[in-house]
Amino acid sequence: MLYHSPPFDCRCGTAMPIDSPPLPCSVLLLSGGRGQRMGGQDKGLLAWRGQPLISHLHARVRPLTDDLIISCNRNLQQYAAYADQLVSDDSPDFPGPLAGIRAGLGAARHEHLLILPCDVPLVDARLLADLRQTAQLNPRLPVMVRHGEFWEPLICVIPTYLRNDVERAWDAGERSPRRIFLQLGGIGLECPADDPRLANLNTPELLHPRSGVSE
Repeated sequence: MLYHSPPFDCRCGTAMPIDSPPLPCSVLLLSGGRGQRMGGQDKGLLAWRGQPLISHLHARVRPLTDDLIISCNRNLQQYAAYADQLVSDDSPDFPGPLAGIRAGLGAARHEHLLILPCDVPLVDARLLADLRQTAQLNPRLPVMVRHGEFWEPLICVIPTYLRNDVERAWDAGERSPRRIFLQLGGIGLECPADDPRLANLNTPELLHPRSGVSE
């Protein structure tokens, strides 16, 4: 059963008026990695609680957008069932998540792009609403989740007008989304340090814990 109503709150600053419509956004699910910690398997298609990881993320974000993009470099036919658009890296050597972000920014049909990795199936509607609200209050800046001293640059909302800045950083050799987003004035959505919604199920042990170990 997915984690729907955690006793965890993220601080997103000034509240929006009650009647404000949600921020329109495209959504990018990152599933284009090499899967090294999973023995080279395509992580987004690995089963968790009876469904592929990508299916859990799809169920969470599908109601939020009419432009759901998946970044993938393998098994395109399987991923197509979960997306409105597929994008792939423009380099064959799995250069990292920034390559998928660049492709997603280029394809996005809305002025903001909500980004999630495929291995965070515990993210809930509240966290995504807080991200979008923070982006709505700061429409020209990247918004990343932050917990304690740690940034989560792959759980974020980016205004798509920054695509050219991201491209320039890439051309200059930068490969860290965190550094780029901070250089572009990125701000944090502050979450508790032990927020379980941010768990990355990126190893076999985390994806399928031993009996008696909580997920």
